Amino acid sequence: MSQDNPKTPSQDKLWGGRFQESTDAFVERFTASVTFDQRLYRQDIAGSIAHARMLAEAGILTAAERDAITGGLEAIRADIDAGRFEWSVGLEDVHMNIESELTRRIGVTGKKLHTGRSRNDQVATDIRLWLRDEIDVIAAELTRLQSGLATLAQQEAGTLMPGFTHLQTAQPVSFGHHLLAWNEMLDRDYSRLLDCRTRMNRSPLGAAALAGTTYPIDRELTARLLGFDGICRNSLDAVSDRDFAIEFCAVGSLLMVHLSRMAEELVLWTSAQFNFITLPDRFCTGSSIMPQKKNPDVPELVRGKSGRVSGHLMGLLMLMKSQPLAYNKDNQEDKEPLFDAADTVRDCLKAFADMIPHIKARPDVMREAALRGFSTATDLADYLVRKGIPFRDAHEIVGKAVAAGVAANKDLSELPLATLQGFSDAIGEDVFSVLTLEGSVAARAHAGGTAPERVREAAAAALTQLAQRRPS
Repeated sequence: MSQDNPKTPSQDKLWGGRFQESTDAFVERFTASVTFDQRLYRQDIAGSIAHARMLAEAGILTAAERDAITGGLEAIRADIDAGRFEWSVGLEDVHMNIESELTRRIGVTGKKLHTGRSRNDQVATDIRLWLRDEIDVIAAELTRLQSGLATLAQQEAGTLMPGFTHLQTAQPVSFGHHLLAWNEMLDRDYSRLLDCRTRMNRSPLGAAALAGTTYPIDRELTARLLGFDGICRNSLDAVSDRDFAIEFCAVGSLLMVHLSRMAEELVLWTSAQFNFITLPDRFCTGSSIMPQKKNPDVPELVRGKSGRVSGHLMGLLMLMKSQPLAYNKDNQEDKEPLFDAADTVRDCLKAFADMIPHIKARPDVMREAALRGFSTATDLADYLVRKGIPFRDAHEIVGKAVAAGVAANKDLSELPLATLQGFSDAIGEDVFSVLTLEGSVAARAHAGGTAPERVREAAAAALTQLAQRRPS
């Protein structure tokens, strides 16, 4: 035990009745969480006000006591909002700091607030309320990003670029079609986010320490007052599991993986080697030594932060994996990774939502790139199939034609008709209509295809769907 640090008398703690020895000063700092969980103060106060109202309805508090508690908590919230509240590590956490201050302000009535509850169900409630608010903000930022993508896709439906597999030129696609692929990924993320919110939106309040309480509380009332969809049905489960936090980090990890993939392509496309797009200067930085540099720092940083959220997911999984029921002090370690994961996801979405609508495409560069790499080779094979040649034979014919093009350093569309006919007499003068980039994308006019008309329809449908979203 440290001898050179002051000790806090256990009798000063709200739980100190059975302790005969003061808390070691280092242990006090080591076990305190107020330095990070104070951000839960709004949710903690909202939960306490709802609890006080319920206690009054149940006849456990008088109306005057309820009003004193409510007024005191609202005054404390105003002081915290204004930065006038002094947090004490000696009081461990956000809950004890607020309750202690309430008692100081309104006297013994403040000590009655904790009737019928525990810090175990209190913190579980606070975290769910906080995360619910965060999910709503994240969902709004995600919608804003998707709206920017769909709008840009509509504008760029006719801009042609090479589509890639293995990062090799594969087939020509619409730039708008590519942007809508990102939107589809994010749309699934949005759905997963709402699923997570639905499962999380259950009230633990009233589970108390682990077994419930002997007081005649009304858990359904506090759930309604706090906007929950219902209550956690088992008191042990209510206070001990953090699967809702793990699920959020899993959803956040998937979302960040999608943002990272987007970021990777943005980084590639802004490079001198691709030069497909430009980003606004305000989202880039320069080099301290190389004056020509314009670095895509925002996409790079988003790409890097994806690993941060995935790391928090792994940390929370390991945190929970060996805990017996019910609550354990281990669960104090749930907040910092959860807070950081939510902050990271929200900030990355905001950065992209601000940046994406201002991307400028370079259509000429994209088109020239699509002309390299024989991107219409599959169209030639399909052309031969329509002429009655089996696909495998057509595949071989086109392969030989591509080899000739490589040797002559010419695209298939640049080879003379006589040269093409040397590989198959089924090839006629109409072949060049399918070897153009425009012909290739226009031919893919089925649902989900890259034909510009379909891309415009898909972008318009996406924008209509996004406009129908309502805040939770």
